[in-house]
Amino acid sequence: MSGRDAENAIKQRGVLPETGTGQLRLNLTRRLVAEALGTTFLLIAVVGSGVMASRLSPSDTGLQLLENAAATAAALIGLILMFGSVSGAHFNPIVTLVYRLLGTVRTRDALLYVVAQIVGACLGTICANVMFSLPAVALSTKARSSGALWFSEVLATIGLRLVIHGCVRTGRANAVPFAVGIWIGGAYFFTSSTSFANPAAAIGRSLSNSFAGIEPSSVPMFVVMVIVGALIAYALIRFIFPHNHSEAP
Repeated sequence: MSGRDAENAIKQRGVLPETGTGQLRLNLTRRLVAEALGTTFLLIAVVGSGVMASRLSPSDTGLQLLENAAATAAALIGLILMFGSVSGAHFNPIVTLVYRLLGTVRTRDALLYVVAQIVGACLGTICANVMFSLPAVALSTKARSSGALWFSEVLATIGLRLVIHGCVRTGRANAVPFAVGIWIGGAYFFTSSTSFANPAAAIGRSLSNSFAGIEPSSVPMFVVMVIVGALIAYALIRFIFPHNHSEAP
């Protein structure tokens, strides 16, 4: 069943669907611009705050991470509030993938969302680099490659997806911006990988040789592990939250 068919079927039952494309039901072009722009600003926040943190607290890695996490969490809350009704505020190919598996996003739209997110992530990193007088593109030399980090990415992805759908499917969609921001801020500290959980962000961060960077050769396994986490999360969502709150008997 396509995303459109699923939406129509739910509407025929007189209830609202779990939307992955924003409540405003705007055309695809507007949604793609929102996804690209939102992901751009997200990476500006992630990379830019990492650079600023390393300059403000050059001798304290823990404080650098705290500053990076706080800025990222705050930016996420604002961006989801800003673009959530427009595009669903995915900013992450894995978010889009799970919505596609749940049938609320069509395949073509999902693929274009992913392209917009990757372009936005790369553009955001370039903007952050230029903003801090760094080379526009400087491939990171920060290796992030170990079994522990890969396992961390699986767990980080599962947690993020459950946070989102735990809110949406129990009637608390308005809490998603704050729940996601708080979760990501905390996950910077309680996961060994600092919770990338986002293939587009990993690709974008490989273009900055800074605190938030990741060596390009480390990116493929991060992406693989995030996809594994997304598939596990999808199964858990269907098992733990079998119905959207509006579909519950």
